[in-house]
Amino acid sequence: MHKRSTFWARTCFASMVLMLFSLFAFSQGKTVSGKVTDANDNTAVPGVSVQIKGTSTGTITKADGTFALQAPENAVLIFTFVGYLPQKVPASATAMNIKLAASVKSLQDIVVVGYGTQKRNEVTTSVATVKAENFNQGGSRSPMDLIQGKVAGLSVTRTQGNNPNSGASIQIRGISSISGDMNPLIVVDGIPGGNLDLLQQDDIATFDVLKDGSAAAIYGTRGNNGVILITTKKGKAGDPQYTYSTYLQREAVAKRPSILSAAEYVKVAGATNNQGADVDMYDLLLDKNNLSHYHNFAASGGTANSNYRASLYYNDANGIAIENGRKQYGGRVNVNQTGLQGMLTMQFNLAGNFNKANLNGGNSGGGDDKAGSAGADFEQAVQRNPTAPIFGPDGKYVETNGFNNYNPLARLQQELYERDQKTYSGDARITLEPIRDLKFSAFGAIVRDEYTDRQYKSKASRSSIQDFQGGGYAYKANYAAMDKTFEATVDYTKTVNSDHTFNVLGGYSYQYSTLEKYAMDNNGFLTDAFEDWNISAGNALNDPKLPRPSQSSNKVDNTLIAFFGRLNYNYKQKYMLQAILRHEGSSRFGANYKWGNFPAVSAGWVISKEAFMQDITVINNLKLRAGYGVTGNQGIPNYQSLITLGTGGAYLQYGKWIQTYGPNKNPNPDLRWEKKKEFNVGVDFSLLQNRIGGSVDVYSRRTKDLLFNYTAQLPSNILDNIFTNVGEISNNGVEVVINTVPVKTKDFSWHSDVAFNSQRNKMVSFSNDIYKATEQFYGDLPSPGNLGQAIRVVEGGPLGTFYGYRYAGLTDDGKWLFYKKDGSKATTSEINPDDKTVIGNGIPKYMASWNNTFRYKNFDLSIFFRGKFGFDILNLQDMYFGNKKWKPNNMLSSAIGKNDKLNDDPQFSDYYLEKGDFVKLDNITLGYNFQLKTKYIRSLRVYASGRNIATITKYSGLDPELQDTALDSGIDGRGFYPRTRSYTIGLNLGF
Repeated sequence: MHKRSTFWARTCFASMVLMLFSLFAFSQGKTVSGKVTDANDNTAVPGVSVQIKGTSTGTITKADGTFALQAPENAVLIFTFVGYLPQKVPASATAMNIKLAASVKSLQDIVVVGYGTQKRNEVTTSVATVKAENFNQGGSRSPMDLIQGKVAGLSVTRTQGNNPNSGASIQIRGISSISGDMNPLIVVDGIPGGNLDLLQQDDIATFDVLKDGSAAAIYGTRGNNGVILITTKKGKAGDPQYTYSTYLQREAVAKRPSILSAAEYVKVAGATNNQGADVDMYDLLLDKNNLSHYHNFAASGGTANSNYRASLYYNDANGIAIENGRKQYGGRVNVNQTGLQGMLTMQFNLAGNFNKANLNGGNSGGGDDKAGSAGADFEQAVQRNPTAPIFGPDGKYVETNGFNNYNPLARLQQELYERDQKTYSGDARITLEPIRDLKFSAFGAIVRDEYTDRQYKSKASRSSIQDFQGGGYAYKANYAAMDKTFEATVDYTKTVNSDHTFNVLGGYSYQYSTLEKYAMDNNGFLTDAFEDWNISAGNALNDPKLPRPSQSSNKVDNTLIAFFGRLNYNYKQKYMLQAILRHEGSSRFGANYKWGNFPAVSAGWVISKEAFMQDITVINNLKLRAGYGVTGNQGIPNYQSLITLGTGGAYLQYGKWIQTYGPNKNPNPDLRWEKKKEFNVGVDFSLLQNRIGGSVDVYSRRTKDLLFNYTAQLPSNILDNIFTNVGEISNNGVEVVINTVPVKTKDFSWHSDVAFNSQRNKMVSFSNDIYKATEQFYGDLPSPGNLGQAIRVVEGGPLGTFYGYRYAGLTDDGKWLFYKKDGSKATTSEINPDDKTVIGNGIPKYMASWNNTFRYKNFDLSIFFRGKFGFDILNLQDMYFGNKKWKPNNMLSSAIGKNDKLNDDPQFSDYYLEKGDFVKLDNITLGYNFQLKTKYIRSLRVYASGRNIATITKYSGLDPELQDTALDSGIDGRGFYPRTRSYTIGLNLGF
């Protein structure tokens, strides 16, 4: 015991002596201080890691670039910061002035290309990048609004204007399918199929759009329609920084329909339809006091080895329609950690969105379409008798008796339709670099989207009185979707003799998706007190005279597994070659075609680096690109290749209702993905000391094995139709981007950018040796009348073709005359379907945009134009509402104007086709950046913005910008959500 005590005493004494020597040695050190600046412009560089070599002791530079730390004699300091070359400098007792030089990598734009990045000058495919500083200004309803018109070949259309509960229609390089998914794949921070609800405009750093097949092939069965890669803002080293962004926004109707006044209506409809009032129903449906506001607060900071960015937001978006809005809040967190002497990095992202939407006034469908079609309320506002009062003498709402009438104000007050939605996303990436340029990465992500829909129609509502014997109606539905993703990659870069650089990427991808739905309804509620919160209280459960209550539930899932590789070769930054192969399997396809291969190859030649170009000083950069790639489309419903069990009707047998079951589709073991083969040639250029730059791309693509429902032979098949691969579509186009800097002085600059594209498509084939279909029809025309479908697609013809009668005038008594096939004129009763012909096309052939940004000292002004050309619009509002036959409903003023001589029922012909070409002054933003002499505020910018300011067009309807990304493009329906001008004032504050 005594020996053990002596041992510990000696050990402690020795340790204390060593500690004293260490403290003494450290006290012999010195305080080292200095400042780090950019070697190019001498500006301070905050957040630089300053570390004593061989130790873990260090610090980071402050906002003004200064630093201070205790260092021993003869210490060496290592300065490192992202985007700069590391620098080792002996510690000095005097103030140190460190100048960091930007690395070659930071001097070039970095492009996200899927599972990695590339320098812009090494890209051999068609990839467009839009950064935050180039986003469209003002408040956005969808993240895609930020790049509308910014990318040649990318169409972003808001078919319901600024309805806060509607999305954007997105398409790259035209229609490439007739039954499959037509939208591009969205990838958010590496998550395929990322949810746009989780993105706010101030949290997005860049959009990278993979347009051609050689770029999108890395995503295999989901790359047919292109890929949009969205990268959010990440944490970075430095002192804590905070950013607050906010705006207030108002909506105003851009163009109102010209409706007959009460006095004009009485002259047309007659005194018998005069109910004595003077009501502007359209005006009553508008929320003229609408105000939207948005707030985003972000914080970032940390060291070079551990940093973060976190943001919180709140957005209260109110539409122009009453009973129409969306309130949402949420946040996003990013954490980055580096360890093991820089060999191991981890990145973690977490995002959430919670929103509650009032869908009633937007009337945007949903809930098994139980809320009606989009814009139906405003259709009623046009056709409702303007002399009908809102309320009768008894205080009840007055309903009119015209065709398809209801009182929209009554519906909005007596019905509700709400959605409560929660969306979450979490992902983590771990990367190990055991030796230089060899990286192993593992990535995992979960995205969950769930919502509850609730609807209730009160006892007094028109629907309840007509359909449920005066009892209330309730509906409730739950929806839950989850995507689980795991991906592992290995990436190795090797440079040989300084001239040959190889990069090899290999990977594995797994994604599992599930979707669960449950819905039920009931009716016959004797009180409105419960609404939908006590759905079993509806009397229809016990009263067989009432419509039968319903319940439905469903769960589907699918799995994607892929192995992929990419090889990049670069010789002297002059010649580049890229090869991609993705081997992918999808559970959605038949047993004989579960797996497929998607190869791509592309090459680039930097012509400007050749010796024969060195004397041509006007050209700064000239690169030729060419690529060929194969991609797929697996965007179809689940289980289409399998025979599945479904329910039939219920039959009464022996006093009991018996549910029947049976197969509801034919099996197809040969069902496979649609496959697109695309060839792209492009040129990137920069001229006159980079004052003029841009690119030109020409592409040709063919999508084969199109999926479609065909008639199946009986009895070998169970049912008389089958979902299978047959057809082929071709798309060809040209895309041009020109970026210029016409003026650049110390105080003033002018940047002018133009984007243009043209596209042509053709339905090459509908048929093969087994299945035949020479034509298909789209665009069902509404009642009254049996007018059929407006659009026909035939083999060898373009998509979106209007097919109908040619207008030949009117008879003396106002009856239609149309041209027959032989050129003679005939009345409606004398023509037949053989007299129809091609009369127009609803898909734009050209799209263009022009953006100008002016900066004078602290002021900035941006003016953005965009347009679409070479297409026709079928004006259904004029076809029905502009016809005096529409009485006793109200009508448009065109009924007594250009259509005054018409005295016949509506008919579909080229009379109602109009040129849709338009140019929009789409955005004007004026901003001012304050230069404040305070250490508390980094930046302060205020701005005012207007969107959809003016439209130049010959189209007589409300707005020529319609749905143009579908097979029924170009039809301006009777129901509409008002298009608006948006006025925004905003503030961006950094401190």
